[in-house]
Amino acid sequence: MKYRKLGNSGLRVSEIGLGSWLTYGSAVEKEQSIACIHRAYDLGINFFDTANAYNKGAAETVLGEALKDYSRSSYVLATKVFFPMGDGPNDRGLSRKHIMEQCDASLKRLGVDYIDLYQFHRFDSETPVEESLRALDDLTAQGKILYAGVSEWTAAQITDAAHIAKEKNLRPLISNQPIYNMMVRYIEKEVIPISEKEGIGQVVFSPLAQGILTGKYKPNEQVPSESRAANEETNKWITSYLNDEVLTRVQKLSAIANGLGVELSQLALAWVLRQPNVSSAIIGASRPGQVEENVKASGLELNASVLEEIEAVLEEINTFVPIW
Repeated sequence: MKYRKLGNSGLRVSEIGLGSWLTYGSAVEKEQSIACIHRAYDLGINFFDTANAYNKGAAETVLGEALKDYSRSSYVLATKVFFPMGDGPNDRGLSRKHIMEQCDASLKRLGVDYIDLYQFHRFDSETPVEESLRALDDLTAQGKILYAGVSEWTAAQITDAAHIAKEKNLRPLISNQPIYNMMVRYIEKEVIPISEKEGIGQVVFSPLAQGILTGKYKPNEQVPSESRAANEETNKWITSYLNDEVLTRVQKLSAIANGLGVELSQLALAWVLRQPNVSSAIIGASRPGQVEENVKASGLELNASVLEEIEAVLEEINTFVPIW
C-alpha cells in the first residue's frame, strides 16, 4: 500500500480507503463487515470513512467495534455531520449546536477519544459558513477532532470557506469528499484546481461507479442476483449507470484492463489515482476478497498511451448526473 498526504497537511492516508456507505451497519452482516475492515487493515489501508447518517449511526458503531482491536494511532478515522439525525428543527445542518452535539455522539458510537477527519457532509445554505467553521476550530482546540474537511462542496463554496478561515485566523480545511470516477468527472474542471490552490486534497467516493466499473454488469443482461443492483436497499444509487450506452463502453474498458493483465476495478482505481490532488479513493466492500482485489490498484501506474486509450472510450459516453 502506498500513502499520500491529505492536502497540504502532514497527514498521510492510504491510496485506497474503506468506506461504509450502503454496507456496514445495513446491507452487510456485522461479522462480514468486521471481516472486511480487518482485512483492509491487514493489507495496509489506514483510512476508514463513515458518517453519522449512515443507517442512523449503525455504521459508526460497527466500524468502531472493528477498529478497537488496533492501536488508535495506527489508523485515520473519518466521519461526517449534516444530514438529519432526528425529527427536531436542530437535528440537522451545520449549526454550531448540531455540529457539537453530533461530534460527541459520533465519538461515543465510534468508541474513541478523537476523530482524525471531521467532515461537513454537504453545504448548509441556512447557516453562516463562519459559524460552522468556528465550531470545527473549537472542536480541534478541544482535541475532539484533528482535521476538518467537506464533502460535495462546489469550487465557489470551497473558495469562500478558505477565505473566511484565513480572514478569521481559523484552522484551514484539508479535504473534500466528492464523487469521482470514469463516468462522473465534474471535479476536474473547477473543484480540483481551486482545491490545489487552497491546499485541499480529495478523498473521493464511488470510484467504481457503484460497482459498474467492476465489469459485473453486462449490456442486455439481467443484473447478477447477488449484486448491489439486485439489492432493494442499495439499487436506487446504481440505476443511473445501468444503461446500455454506459455498459457497452465499460466492456471496452474491460478489454483495456485485460490487455494490461489487471482487473477492470484496478484499472478504474488507478485512473482515479492518476490525479495528484486525489489523496485516497474510498471503496466499499461486502466481502474481504473485494478488498484484496482493490488494494492492488495502489501503485499501479498507467502510461500516457493507456490513458489516451481510456480517454477515447470515455469521450463516447454522454455526460449524465448519477443519483447519490
